[in-house]
Amino acid sequence: MSTLETIVVVGAGHAGVQAAASLREEGFAGQIELVSGEHALPYQRPPLSKKFMTEQMAPSDLLLRGEQFYADKDIGLRLGDKVLEIDRADKSVQLASGARLAYDHLILATGSKPRSTDLVGAELDGVQRLCDVDDAIRLRQALRRVGNVVIVGAGFIGLEIAATATAMGTAVHVVELANRPMARVVSEPVSSFFANMHCAAGVQLSLGVSVAQIIGSEGRVKQIQLSDGRQLPADIVILGIGAQARDELGSAAGLACGNGIEVNEMMTTSDPSISAIGDCALHQNSFAGNRPFRLESIQNAVDQGRVVARKLVNKPARYDTVPWFWSDQAHCKLQIAGLAVDCDRVIIRGDQSADDFAVYSFQGERLRCVETVNRSGEHMAARRLIGANVSVTPEQVAASDFDPREKARQVANPAAAA
Repeated sequence: MSTLETIVVVGAGHAGVQAAASLREEGFAGQIELVSGEHALPYQRPPLSKKFMTEQMAPSDLLLRGEQFYADKDIGLRLGDKVLEIDRADKSVQLASGARLAYDHLILATGSKPRSTDLVGAELDGVQRLCDVDDAIRLRQALRRVGNVVIVGAGFIGLEIAATATAMGTAVHVVELANRPMARVVSEPVSSFFANMHCAAGVQLSLGVSVAQIIGSEGRVKQIQLSDGRQLPADIVILGIGAQARDELGSAAGLACGNGIEVNEMMTTSDPSISAIGDCALHQNSFAGNRPFRLESIQNAVDQGRVVARKLVNKPARYDTVPWFWSDQAHCKLQIAGLAVDCDRVIIRGDQSADDFAVYSFQGERLRCVETVNRSGEHMAARRLIGANVSVTPEQVAASDFDPREKARQVANPAAAA
């Protein structure tokens, strides 16, 4: 059992809440302090760009856990009190309220933040980001009373908002510097499919161009100017230009940081008394080619929260899980298992014209990534196949009689397959 008495968790998103909950599940009996700079009870963020935006979800539906959970599990919940500084020598953190919390072990689950920008006009009224529930409330109110929305960035968040705003009857123009949507995370066939889907729904899509400046009048946005000289009318500009790790606390405390706070397979930082998990953690993963890697996903946050809890009660703990994530855009659910790292061949199964297909990406003969659209069962099978490093060739996948779910069942029960 653990000899630790006090564990402080900084950040109350999926990673931080899961770490605190898992500590209790694993039998930790000491003090747990969960600290959040937000005043709201810990909540989930993915619905903010979708169901919450269209008022299909109430704020209470977003909660990760009910308020009573924290009392029942004896988890100290400090809301609206930001951590300002880590004192590693004293093993304590300084809070904005003036309080100081001592720790035997510190877990940093600080998440990510919108990428900074020096774009001219970004300070104008009507230029918005979607970071938290307050942003989502302001944005959904604005979308009901404007005519033209320009979204800068065709990543998951940008395209999810585009689908939502279009369904609400708003004219949407998406501007993306890359030559295809979601270029950083999906294959070319998936990019092309979603570009066509959004355009068919009425979204205007400008690719391979950047925003030169945002132009306003009397302090409010009126239009944007693109790098190719075009000017687009804009009642609202939504910046979806990516995120970066919230690693300032770790960096200021002298922890090793790159694109995030560096950790080993047990989520331990360069200070053995401090762990980092979730969006802020830079870790190595065999499914990312054993290179330093930071992933912004619920799966990553939850799994790492569980790993660090097991470690802290002296149970076997190592993080090397198949990355998986998803994006809901209009009527299409995109689910991704694995990462398309250094892939050189893709096999498409299914019917793209019917919004029902899968893309298998290979590095040589090794299956690295499977992207599915409206095929949740195949996604689950793909996670098992990639996780078990099953030997399956592009030719086998391309065969008409290939059944990924049957192949996954054989992996789960090799005796029955024999």
